[in-house]
Amino acid sequence: MIDVEELRDCYTNTPSKIVLLVADGLGGLAHPDTGKSELETAHTPNLDALAQESACGLTTPVLPGVAPGSGPGHLALFGYDPLVYNIGRGALEATGIDFALEPNDLAARGNFCDLDAEGVIIDRRAGRLPTLVTRQLCEQLQSSIELPGVELFVLPVRDQRFVVVVRGEGLSDRVSDSDPQVEGSPPLITEALDDEAEPTAALIRTFVEQASELLAGRERGNGLILRGWSKRPDLPPFPELWKLRAAAVTVYPMYRGVARLAGMQTIEAGDSLQTQIDAIRQHWDDFDFFFLHDKQIDTAGEDGDFLAKQRAIADFDRALPALLSLRPDVVVVTGDHSTPAVMAAHSWHPVPTLIWGRNVRADHIHDFSEPECVRGELGTFPAKELLPLAFAHAGRLAKYGA
Repeated sequence: MIDVEELRDCYTNTPSKIVLLVADGLGGLAHPDTGKSELETAHTPNLDALAQESACGLTTPVLPGVAPGSGPGHLALFGYDPLVYNIGRGALEATGIDFALEPNDLAARGNFCDLDAEGVIIDRRAGRLPTLVTRQLCEQLQSSIELPGVELFVLPVRDQRFVVVVRGEGLSDRVSDSDPQVEGSPPLITEALDDEAEPTAALIRTFVEQASELLAGRERGNGLILRGWSKRPDLPPFPELWKLRAAAVTVYPMYRGVARLAGMQTIEAGDSLQTQIDAIRQHWDDFDFFFLHDKQIDTAGEDGDFLAKQRAIADFDRALPALLSLRPDVVVVTGDHSTPAVMAAHSWHPVPTLIWGRNVRADHIHDFSEPECVRGELGTFPAKELLPLAFAHAGRLAKYGA
């Protein structure tokens, strides 16, 4: 976390409403045929108009040159230093589906994947396997696999994603992933990262061996890959640090998980941007701070689909007026990282960002895009410093010192 203790004396409570809009994977790169990014080519009249009245810039989620995962990217946006508070993907996913992690639990995020006859991954997401099929596979694995001395939970998340939780004494999170995070490679063998973790690594290898036998022969989802073995972290609660009522409005469980671990209250939000905004409207008087997450932009970027990402950005733009009609005092639009479609992966590129609200010093850029945000008032700065700026614009930070 930024040194909140240094800010406590200048914190002031106001009735202001702050909305943090996270367009997951927002930043991109130029298409080789057009020389323009997804954000530059998408139809975004509402974002462009908002940017002309905002302070704009670019945020660096972790460090220059470091491509962040979704967990570190969001922690930085919540004001936590992701190099100090690093939450494993397994804990995020498990918490996001309302699984109550206990002190002796070890969790991992899983994907059902497609393997060829030689055991090489040809699709890390098994064609984005339907959630219903994933649920059935999880039930089969949990009921069929036996691990000595521990309790096993295999739980569906969404599409091809699932969570594995192992409960028992002496488990270590110092184990490697089996997910190579690329196609054209076989799943990796889980190894211990220190001597004490070898019993845990052996247990995981036993799980993978039994699961692989059960999945073999399927047309889709005939393999699995695991990453982010982790335990429940101990985060300073976001609402207590900033003395406000904070709500998370998300569709995907993983982002609900990181918000919960930060101490935010989660709101049931349906399955679209429109239902998310409707949920904010229903709870407008109950909270001071709303975190709204949109996943579709990142999904298209990870699929390497430039046009789909362009369309997802346009959909995000169309939803903006409904949110602004609630008359928030401060609106922040940013992403947790960049996901250029030409890379089909998270990248290290700084993320376009704007802050709109009272007392903003607008930089009058022409549109909301990577080249324009480079010229913005905010410059390029660490994402963990974004919320203090938003709170200042909302009148929640008074003068520091005498």
